[in-house]
Amino acid sequence: MKLFACSLLAFATAGLGLAENWPGFRGPRGDGTSLETGVPVHWSASSNLLWKVPVPGLGHASPIVWNDRVFTVSCLPDTEERVLLAFDARSGRPLWQRVVVQAPLERKHPLNSQASSTPATDGDLVYTAFLDGDRMVVSAHDFTGRSRWQVRPGEFHSMHGFCSSPVLFEDKVIVNGDHDGDGYIVALARKDGSEIWRIDRPNKTRSYCVPTIFEAGGRTQMVLSGTECVTSYDPHNGHLWWIIDGPTEQFVASIVYNPRANLFFMTGGYPEHHLLAIRPDGEGNVTDTHIAWRQRKASYVAYVPSPISAGDYFYVVSDNGYACCFEAATGELKWQEKFGTQHASLVSAQGRVHFLNDDGLTRVVRVGPELEVLAANDLGEKCFASPAISNGRLFIRGFENLYCIGEPQSVTPPSP
Repeated sequence: MKLFACSLLAFATAGLGLAENWPGFRGPRGDGTSLETGVPVHWSASSNLLWKVPVPGLGHASPIVWNDRVFTVSCLPDTEERVLLAFDARSGRPLWQRVVVQAPLERKHPLNSQASSTPATDGDLVYTAFLDGDRMVVSAHDFTGRSRWQVRPGEFHSMHGFCSSPVLFEDKVIVNGDHDGDGYIVALARKDGSEIWRIDRPNKTRSYCVPTIFEAGGRTQMVLSGTECVTSYDPHNGHLWWIIDGPTEQFVASIVYNPRANLFFMTGGYPEHHLLAIRPDGEGNVTDTHIAWRQRKASYVAYVPSPISAGDYFYVVSDNGYACCFEAATGELKWQEKFGTQHASLVSAQGRVHFLNDDGLTRVVRVGPELEVLAANDLGEKCFASPAISNGRLFIRGFENLYCIGEPQSVTPPSP
């Protein structure tokens, strides 16, 4: 199997006794999974809380972690500034704050923010994406906060606002520009922001799915749902591997892959609800040939929070707050339980899945065919951002504060 350059930089195996960085949306593999050990099961606003620090402004972007640095982005409404923030991962001490874009606040959905796109880092630069009027803005800053480059790769129009988290692959920064216009996906050079390739997207419909990249079906596949289709591309050059028509109009949640079942899993969306298991070895239009199983019940399907694959199972939490566990290979429902409305995507570590609901309550569930809730941990603050896991610790961004949760003990620094 091929090893992605970003993966080589981002993580080392737990068997070597090294910790993982969490370099972008949903971590080193883009699917919410962590190889970390020592991740706490129990915490609260007063226990296993290593530090808590206020985050200025508003935003739903997740934190990312590289060695002793934590980064996130925020919007300062009074000054109309979109800022990149850096914190010390050991103490929570704010290190610096840099203005990336200053522009009138774009129109958005009430549940969105003007800083919802999670940044990404390769350990050298931090890459961000914002909206400036009707243009996407992609920027790179170094670890001291110095601006290295900024480009505007295309227009972006949506009544619901903007959210396109950068994805790193080899020497590229990839951003999804599905919008109510001539949609695109563009790969930019990490060193200077110059364009490497561009995909013209069909159907001219807004969606907010962050692409995920996997080795599956004997090739490297960048998969996403959006603009009324599900597609797989070669991230080296933007070549289309396969496409599925529909199954609905708009999507937010990212696709995950289960290697045991050899299936991709897509969940979405609006206005119809679909959960698809897709075989990865297709070519061309595979609408009628490569859907292994499908669920359409609304309480089984997520629109916003991305799902997770763990062992022989697939986990998802629906828009109306029902957590579900399916057998990955067959789609058989193993359990369903009301966990509360949730926008944060699922994360997992050590055979446990973390469900963080909008009220800041995280249920820690053991992976398996029966529902076993190991803990219900309440921070007492609303949370929409997806958690990050690094160095045996959880990093959770609430509406007002950034939290670092872990056992009060020495930890191993992540590998460079």
